[in-house]
Amino acid sequence: MIATVRGARKLRGEVRLPGDKSISHRALILGALADGTSSVRGLSQGADVRSTAACLRALGVEVDQGTVAGRGVSGLRQAGGPLDCGNSGTTMRLLAGVLAAQDFTSELTGDSSLRNRPMDRVVEPLKAMGADASWPPLRVGGRGPLHGIEYRPQVPSAQVKSAVLLAGLFADGITEVVESIATRDHTERMLRAMGAPVTPKGNGVRVERAARLRPLALAIPGDLSAASFWLVAGGLIAGSRIRIRDVGLNPTRTAFVELLRRTGFGVAAGATSEAAGEPVGWLEVAGASDLAPVNLIAGDAAAMIDELPVLAVAATQLPGTSRIEGARELRVKESDRIEAMTEGLEAMGADITTLDDGWEIRGPSRLEGARVLSHGDHRVAMAFAVAGLLARGETTIEGAECADISFPGFFDQLDSLTAAC
Repeated sequence: MIATVRGARKLRGEVRLPGDKSISHRALILGALADGTSSVRGLSQGADVRSTAACLRALGVEVDQGTVAGRGVSGLRQAGGPLDCGNSGTTMRLLAGVLAAQDFTSELTGDSSLRNRPMDRVVEPLKAMGADASWPPLRVGGRGPLHGIEYRPQVPSAQVKSAVLLAGLFADGITEVVESIATRDHTERMLRAMGAPVTPKGNGVRVERAARLRPLALAIPGDLSAASFWLVAGGLIAGSRIRIRDVGLNPTRTAFVELLRRTGFGVAAGATSEAAGEPVGWLEVAGASDLAPVNLIAGDAAAMIDELPVLAVAATQLPGTSRIEGARELRVKESDRIEAMTEGLEAMGADITTLDDGWEIRGPSRLEGARVLSHGDHRVAMAFAVAGLLARGETTIEGAECADISFPGFFDQLDSLTAAC
């Protein structure tokens, strides 16, 4: 699919976000381990979450119409073949943690992009816990009982942390993950809501063996990472005003919002409710003023890794030189996001230099419509759509259908915001 985006005079309206992808994955997986049926409303309909649901069905779990019939912590059954995780690293890594403790061996596979992403970072701690784990291909499970460890990941990763904590539900003793930089904590919050023995300790979190997990009754909030595209577009296009309701405001996910405020964006927020330990509320963005360049280092970048492609777009409109560093992880996502964004933004007239772990971007630049490639990466496709709204003329995005991986209906939402003006 080729999407065409034209420069916008202003954006007006209310955005409905897809259900948070990170929370959706965890609700399905933990719901599968619960004693009883979980009710999960507002699941992300993206391809990644559908991959998680399909893998769970292959493991004997009934997932249908927002309900998950839990099989308990020891009720999964061996799949009839390899588990296809599609393009979803979250599916593969989190399920690896659960399946490492089973008395049968599972093989997890996916598309060519996923098969080439680093899985040794999850294999290493699982092996240290006594699991039979190898990669490539990723095979886990089939060995004796696991034991708890203290694990200090070299690369901050909520997926790896979650895999170790999920394996810890089945392990003897205490399993502790200690992070140098705090990553998103959806797994810990949901486990606590389900009655699991999870406790924070300093910069880490501990979990012990769980005899049972309570089923969930959860309305999944909107995905804050998906909101980032509208926050950038609404802040940089004069006269715009966009309101976003029922969005997750987990404090481990709001670093990007805080950065935009420091940069001069007019972003307001307010909490209204809570879901399984997750704060939920609203966001509103209007025009930016007194803009300043951004400078990110490793700790900052890790806290907003999913938002960095659209931050690169924003930086093309900021005065002075912006540096985004410490984002080497972008090179091993669905695409090499550093190279993909450089290639497309250069074609649109941006003054951008690739770094090993990010970009140096000098602005403001007058972007011109161009033909750009998504490289099959949903966040790259949506970031270029925002660049197209900021540019003069017409931008065409090849492979734009990949936006459905995390945000089905993204381009329809874009059209509605421009049509309302």
